[in-house]
Amino acid sequence: MSAAEGDARETFNPWTVVNLVFHHLAENGLHPVLGETGDPAVPATALLRSMGIEPGRNDESVTSATVQDELAALRARYLGEA
Repeated sequence: MSAAEGDARETFNPWTVVNLVFHHLAENGLHPVLGETGDPAVPATALLRSMGIEPGRNDESVTSATVQDELAALRARYLGEA
């Protein structure tokens, strides 16, 4: 970040990255899983930081009701779980 840009930081929710990648993989016939091989937010956070973007919106962490509802819907959609 240049000095001209000041202290303004761009932020993005790492779970949005996870959601985007999950859907992209599933739409291409792959079978991604969530949680069985580790927390996907960790590498998503690292990816964002490697691009100069800080992870944000901590109110939507893996334990939030919104994220849990989305994960349940994805499991039901792709795995037939109720």
